[in-house]
Amino acid sequence: MLLQWHKFALKLEEKGQMIMHSLMLINDPKLDGAKITHELPNEGTRLEFERTKNEVLGYLRGMLHNHDIDIELVVNEKMENRRAFTPQDKFNRLNEINPNLELLRKTFDLDI
Repeated sequence: MLLQWHKFALKLEEKGQMIMHSLMLINDPKLDGAKITHELPNEGTRLEFERTKNEVLGYLRGMLHNHDIDIELVVNEKMENRRAFTPQDKFNRLNEINPNLELLRKTFDLDI
């Protein structure tokens, strides 16, 4: 689910929807059965996410072949933003999502 979540966020970035892209990557959603819980820092961001929620759901339901999936948005004003600013931070964040990235980096002797 997380992989598809991040793929959709990248598609939003390619379309120029930077705000929604940022909202999707503000933290990792939690999956409990067919319910995806996503925390947002305030009510304004929740309303912004609500506008694109059906598009996100449609993509996830199709890619995961599960039409029971739903997204619950939770406002947590005390949440801490995990943002990556340097290339090393970005690599570390992506490596958390997909540990095979480190293997790829080592195999091809890539710089960060």
